[in-house]
Amino acid sequence: MTIAGTTSMPAQLKRQVLRDGVYEALLDMLLEEQLKPGASLSIDALARELGISPTPVREALAYLEHTGLVARAALKGYTVAPRLSPAQLAELSDARTIIEVVAVERAAERASELLPDLREAHEAHLVATAIMVESGSEGTLPSARSMRKYFDADWGFHLVLVEASGNRFLREMLQGLGTHLHRLVQSADRGVTDWEAALSEHGQVLAAIEAADPVQAVSAMRTHLRGALDRALAESVDPAVAAQ
Repeated sequence: MTIAGTTSMPAQLKRQVLRDGVYEALLDMLLEEQLKPGASLSIDALARELGISPTPVREALAYLEHTGLVARAALKGYTVAPRLSPAQLAELSDARTIIEVVAVERAAERASELLPDLREAHEAHLVATAIMVESGSEGTLPSARSMRKYFDADWGFHLVLVEASGNRFLREMLQGLGTHLHRLVQSADRGVTDWEAALSEHGQVLAAIEAADPVQAVSAMRTHLRGALDRALAESVDPAVAAQ
């Protein structure tokens, strides 16, 4: 795997684009578990594999640390983080529910101004789902990149709702949880068998917003987040079990 060159760009932009390309490449390697949970990461070895200098690899790993997919220890360097445990998945779901239920209740009060963006986000999720399903349509697992786009589109639907709540602190809290999105992808079965349920549940939230019904919108969001947790737990691999 080699990162494409950017020789015609100014030096600062070239460096940023290169770092971003390395980030994308390493992210795919992590989500496809070419880099296994618990494994030590050698910056020099990764640089050789990608055909680049160590500096953009070091910068990309520092950025990946914010996702929780890699961890850095003093004097030991970087390692691949373990998958989220069932308990951690439940805690993440609890935190999301606390934030999103309040956000949806507030957002439903602004249905007319919210609906165009929410419909657009739902359509983007449908498109990303179709691409992901197609990437695994011949008996293979979906690609890590198509899975990531699917989860990004799913997350985008939720961000529209919290943005429409009009509360900047709710938005900042949910965006903070969003850094763990990639670990959720890592912890899930790459078969992603819940896409039909997820789209249907999003549709129920959208329908409640269209009806300007805050009570039903909250109920639909609670149902969705509970269902998402149940499915994530069913598909997850407990790191303690995987290590045996």
